[in-house]
Amino acid sequence: MDDKPHARRRRYRRALLASAGGTVVLGGVLVTLPWGGQAAPPAPTPQERALAAVTSGVPAALPGLDALAAERERHLRTHPRDARAWAELGAARVEQGLRLADPRYWPRAEKALRTALKVRKDDVPALRAMAVLANARRDHAAARAWGEAARKLEPERWTTYPPLIEASAGLGDDEETGRLLEKLAKLRSGPEVTARAAAVYRDRGWREDAAAKLADAASAAGEPAERAAYLERAGQLAWERGDRQDALRHFQEAVRTDPDQRAAQAGQGRVLAALGRTTEALSAYRTALARQPRPEYALELGELYESLGMRPAAEAHYALVRERVRLATAHGADEELVLGRYEADHGDAEAAVRRLRAEWRRQPSTEVADALGWALHRAGEHEEALPFAVRATEGTEGGGVRSGLFAYHRGMIEHSLERYGAARRHLTEALRINPWFSPLHAPRAKEALARLGEPSVQAGPESS
Repeated sequence: MDDKPHARRRRYRRALLASAGGTVVLGGVLVTLPWGGQAAPPAPTPQERALAAVTSGVPAALPGLDALAAERERHLRTHPRDARAWAELGAARVEQGLRLADPRYWPRAEKALRTALKVRKDDVPALRAMAVLANARRDHAAARAWGEAARKLEPERWTTYPPLIEASAGLGDDEETGRLLEKLAKLRSGPEVTARAAAVYRDRGWREDAAAKLADAASAAGEPAERAAYLERAGQLAWERGDRQDALRHFQEAVRTDPDQRAAQAGQGRVLAALGRTTEALSAYRTALARQPRPEYALELGELYESLGMRPAAEAHYALVRERVRLATAHGADEELVLGRYEADHGDAEAAVRRLRAEWRRQPSTEVADALGWALHRAGEHEEALPFAVRATEGTEGGGVRSGLFAYHRGMIEHSLERYGAARRHLTEALRINPWFSPLHAPRAKEALARLGEPSVQAGPESS
């Protein structure tokens, strides 16, 4: 068999890997033609593009991931001591699980990565991929440990820092998140770093800065799957600030760019419901759930059905939430946050408190603070709930995510404590941030504000 095409591909793969490490080498070997011209390098195969993506920590197209995983499995049948191939297979499996919201990929990914580390215990790509896997399972403490092991071996390898940043954010360590982002920015510039900065800015409440960073990342992205991911995040930011048309535009463009971008399809469902285009909203959610059955999409769709008075359909999707959480748990993933949110509003509030207290001890993030505060409120523990709501809306440094839902939760807790001035302020803020933040809770925020009425001038300053 002619070995030249394989040799060309190996050269191209090395070039892609060099690019992922920050070296600007994108082409293959130029071939001098008889008449003195130069031919373009061969186009990369889908698996080569997927490899460049997963080794850089950016989203990859599903067909390329499938091809990469299949090719690495074939290779490993005859080269079982190739640590790098095991690491690449594991990284591909992690990304497949993320793209498909299928936790059944996690054990397969872990087996490949542990095999890589058995062959070569200091394999940094395998350590980094283990950190990505732990983040995907929402085990941010383990992600930090794997990421730090990789950083200790190669502190200047930029690809180690994105999973460390995600882990620190998931653990609620805002200070460390900022330090890691600064280090990453010194080591690397590019769309993947810009997008990571946008996520940190969003968590600090710097929405305009985050939106600008995402626009830059989407413009500079190389592959369609990567660009679509940044467009989806931009759509989510627009939705969080209540800009329905801008959010819909971003979500639609993301799906056009990458039809497998299911988060953007769920985003379309969110926005279309807010626009009163209910039939289209239900269709968008169903499409997202069919191909990426994330429990949070099932919860959102269940609440949409409930807001429409379609209780049996709502219950069917609430059952799907529980089913998807059970599946995730069986494969080593932590979905206690979404289950706690479900239980607080639609199930057993005291069970939600128990789950979310344990989650808070493990990883005290902003999202967990909000969910635990709301669960405590729903269980009648309003005094204990308030500090968690304050943490969710103000962060640890006076910032915090600008979320209509979080502000609503705080306002309702304050209302229960008869802190009517503060309640009015935060309920008003929730509807100012996004008047359509939830098909169930936005109407309740309006009702609560109406009951509070206008502040009384004769009564003097209200308690805050």
